[in-house]
Amino acid sequence: MSGRVLVGVKRVIDYAVKIRVKPDNTGVVTDGVKHSMNPFCEIAVEEAVKLKEKKLIKEVVAVSCGPQQAQETIRTALAMGADRGIHVEVSGKDYETLGPLQVSKILAALAKKEDAQLIILGKQAIDDDCNQTGQMTAALLDWPQGTFASEVSLEGDKVKVVREIDGGLETIKINTPAVVTADLRLNTPRYATLPNIMKAKKKKIANMKPAELGVDLTSRLEVLKVEEPPQRQAGVKVETVDDLVSKLKEAGRI
Repeated sequence: MSGRVLVGVKRVIDYAVKIRVKPDNTGVVTDGVKHSMNPFCEIAVEEAVKLKEKKLIKEVVAVSCGPQQAQETIRTALAMGADRGIHVEVSGKDYETLGPLQVSKILAALAKKEDAQLIILGKQAIDDDCNQTGQMTAALLDWPQGTFASEVSLEGDKVKVVREIDGGLETIKINTPAVVTADLRLNTPRYATLPNIMKAKKKKIANMKPAELGVDLTSRLEVLKVEEPPQRQAGVKVETVDDLVSKLKEAGRI
């Protein structure tokens, strides 16, 4: 396969930031908070770039949906080795309600527009942990899917995917075009070097609106309330098994 690969890159609150819920419980605080590329998306970019370095594909296109700041995330992907970017601009209320289904519709439309042979996504994002976008994209396109990939190799017009499942590892072969989602052990993403960061500034990022792709962003979900998890109660040390049983009885656990 010597085609084009689309890689989804999502801008999320950085993994090292402590999440704070808004006072009105409508969501989490994002203003003035450090953002970065979703770690699983970094793995997806790395895998796509490695396939290009092996001359198995001809072009890597990084795609992100979101406000203007999403271009920073695309630039990071370009610095890692992607060839060009596509920013699908979504802002305001549409961005607040943007979910896996809407993103999947955008990716499916772009895959057709760009004549992509492979879509590589992170298995999930660390902000919503949905693990749905890859599966929904494959369903909308009616493409085979290889999810939770810990190893990917191209064999002619097929993709061999080693999947991480509850019982261990599962190896499958799927026809292209296909959708693959990256698991944690697929690879270790490279750091973007300063020369590549400078080169990335000259790479092209196309800007478009969802409407240009014929995508309706109307959400079918409504968030009623966002709350902090309840604080954990302090534990109690007991000296003997009898004391433990007594405590459990007092608490009504047994």
